[in-house]
Amino acid sequence: MAIRNLRLEGDQILSKKSREVDIIDDKLQILIDDMIETMHKYNGVGLAAVQVGILKRVIVIDLYDDKGPIVLINPVILKTKGEHEVDEGCLSFPNKFAKVLRPQEVVAEYTDRNGKRVKIKAKDLLAQAICHEVDHLEGQVFMNKILPGTLEYVEQD
Repeated sequence: MAIRNLRLEGDQILSKKSREVDIIDDKLQILIDDMIETMHKYNGVGLAAVQVGILKRVIVIDLYDDKGPIVLINPVILKTKGEHEVDEGCLSFPNKFAKVLRPQEVVAEYTDRNGKRVKIKAKDLLAQAICHEVDHLEGQVFMNKILPGTLEYVEQD
């Protein structure tokens, strides 16, 4: 496993649409493991492959609960319910935080890393993370969705 370089604000790849994954092979498994390790190193909740320079429809999410990381390959949001204002940040936009409107619940379908198609009903932070990361796969970043006047820059030690 390895820490991958994060693509940061201003990198053109972040505005590109990611391609469907056709085969789940050893190379993809290495990418997934690297993405999880990279996300954990930077204390992220989610990471899309495009954020490490790979235009594949792969995202990893970890709520740091007892369930461990979730791997979503070719995710599709089927339904959304409700809407609320949430605080959001992004590993590709370090130290920037803002308020964004996100669904309270989502139903998504994806392929897991073993090739099985799975449906998930997610609420709150998991729903927010799925939406945020699926946006990345579409070439959208949270900075395009922020509520006016809510952007904050937070210095880190």
